[in-house]
Amino acid sequence: MRELLHFTQEDVAEKLGVSQQTVSNIESNETVDHDQLEKMARALGVSAQAIKDLDENAAVYNIITNNNAVNGFNNYNCTFNPLDKLLEAIEENKKLYEALLKSEREKVAMMERFLEDRK
Repeated sequence: MRELLHFTQEDVAEKLGVSQQTVSNIESNETVDHDQLEKMARALGVSAQAIKDLDENAAVYNIITNNNAVNGFNNYNCTFNPLDKLLEAIEENKKLYEALLKSEREKVAMMERFLEDRK
């Protein structure tokens, strides 16, 4: 639950007034006593029952689904091939490079003509 909420062990330790190592020890235990669970839940801003009922896969799915719905983002209906876009960008960069190179050659030619005229 802590990781899903983007809290570090240090964040939780500070809220509980304990060391990071203590939080690590609590998390690594197979069982946590009711008082510790309640304190941890308060530090995370969730109910103890939410921690008990946590199904990590379901939680991750819900977070992704909810964030995508909020942002209007739907990654499942991609309408273009990313490799095609990459190749288009590479071709555009080649054209720009060639135009820049042509411009530089013209500048060099003008400078050469200018120096020839000064002789």
